[in-house]
Amino acid sequence: MKADKQLVSTSKFLSLVLRHQPGVIGMTLDEQGWLEIDGLIANANTRGKKLTLELIHEVVATNDKKRFVLSDDGLRIRASQGHSVAGVDLNLTEANPPATLYHGTVDAFLPRIREQGLQKRSRNHVHLSADEATATNVGSRRGKPKLLLIAAQRMHQDGHIFYLSENEVWLVDSVPPTYLTFPT
Repeated sequence: MKADKQLVSTSKFLSLVLRHQPGVIGMTLDEQGWLEIDGLIANANTRGKKLTLELIHEVVATNDKKRFVLSDDGLRIRASQGHSVAGVDLNLTEANPPATLYHGTVDAFLPRIREQGLQKRSRNHVHLSADEATATNVGSRRGKPKLLLIAAQRMHQDGHIFYLSENEVWLVDSVPPTYLTFPT
C-alpha cells in the first residue's frame, strides 16, 4: 500500500483532472466524463505528475468517498460526480429521494443560502447527503459546520428531479429556500 500522503495527493490530482480541469494535462473528457487511463498516465507523467496504473487502482479502491470509478473493461476512469466541466453526462437515472436529505455548509454562506437557496454554482449539480454525519463532514472542510435539512421528498413531489450518483451522493439542480430548514 502506498503512503497515505501519496494517495491523498494523487486523489486530489485525479479530482482536478477528472472533475474540473483535464486540460492541465492536455486532455479532454469524453461526453460521459471518461479518460483513457493510458493517456492519463502518459500525459500526467510528461507534465511531472508521477502516475502508475497500480497507484490509480489503489486510489480508486481506497478513496473513502468513492470519487472515482473504472470502466467495466478497466481501460478508462472518471469521477463519480462533482464535475464543473460543462457537457459531462454521467447517464444518471432519476431517483426517488428519502424524505430528508442534508447539506453541510458554514455560517458565512447562510445569508446567501437563505436568500437564494442552494445553487450548483460552478458544478453541474447541488450535492446532498443521505446522512447527517456525511453532510457535517463536508461542511467542516471550510470551518465549523452548519447542517441544513432539505425537504427532498416534498421537492420531488413538486417536480424537482433528483439523481443518486454511483458513490451515493444525491444530486439536484438547485434547492429553493422554501425546502430548507436552517440551524437555529
